[in-house]
Amino acid sequence: MNTDRAFLVIDMQQEDGFPLHGFDQVIHNSARLLDATRHAGIPIFYTRHINAADGSDLPPGEPLDPTGRPLSYCAGTRQVAIIERLSPRPGDRVIDKPRYSAFHRTDLHQQLRQLGVRRLVVSGVLTDACVLATVLDAFALGYGVDLIADACTSTTDAAHNAALLILANWVYAIEFFSTAQYLKALDGQPHQSCRPSEPDQFAHRPEQFVATIARLHAALGLQRRDQE
Repeated sequence: MNTDRAFLVIDMQQEDGFPLHGFDQVIHNSARLLDATRHAGIPIFYTRHINAADGSDLPPGEPLDPTGRPLSYCAGTRQVAIIERLSPRPGDRVIDKPRYSAFHRTDLHQQLRQLGVRRLVVSGVLTDACVLATVLDAFALGYGVDLIADACTSTTDAAHNAALLILANWVYAIEFFSTAQYLKALDGQPHQSCRPSEPDQFAHRPEQFVATIARLHAALGLQRRDQE
């Protein structure tokens, strides 16, 4: 087994309380990545965001229904199950988490260290919430990160890309890939990626947001998604 890195699939669950931009393509890309990483012997970790059904232990202000139950990722409901097409297989690991970051109040860091993992391949949702928080914590804990940009998404394309730019500007141990290019890299083929080399490399003014996104996507060989 190849244990210098691990594939971390963040919150690809049945939760349908909010629409996700281009989610069908993200599911398709995630399935391709899972097939390839399994073939390469890379350990796979899934996360599931789960809120206690009685509403206890929620962050302040977490939305509740009229009975006091969490509106999203409610324990004991289909919301928390991993999407069937991406279901874990024997040997895969599942980390249940109560907050955005996969490292907060979980044993993920300990499990990764026991395996000797030094770099994480990351995909999932939401780019501007759980993916962002997890990558920032991974960086703080000393991991390198390969972020698969088109295997992540959020409620809007703008939110997704805003999170990518934050990470590109301030996480110095990150490398961005498209799914197609990461599969080439995994196979030892020539590939294209974006490894930011200086702080605030993608700094921009508000009116430059779309052009800056296009610059990042061009570095990945991606066509920019239509803005919502």
